[in-house]
Amino acid sequence: MKTTLELPDDLLVEAKAVAARRRTTLKEMVTRSLRREIGQSDATPLAPDSPFEISSLGLPVIKGSGCKLSAEDYQRLIDDREGEEDQQHLKATSA
Repeated sequence: MKTTLELPDDLLVEAKAVAARRRTTLKEMVTRSLRREIGQSDATPLAPDSPFEISSLGLPVIKGSGCKLSAEDYQRLIDDREGEEDQQHLKATSA
């Protein structure tokens, strides 16, 4: 279903940048965010090379560890990884 959303310009710019870094679409990010917000499980599979899998409770788990992560822990790991990728990109472009 199509709909129209009015978002602050700065939020839309940042969301598009994050989507590009994650190699996903803005639509997919909004869908996942809304599913999380309303408490539905996210039926979207993780990338095949992701270090995470989704447990039977719908929580992200590091593959092979059995260690359950909260949504905050998971987002922190993703943000850290993206920060490292951004730093590598900056080093590569400034060299």
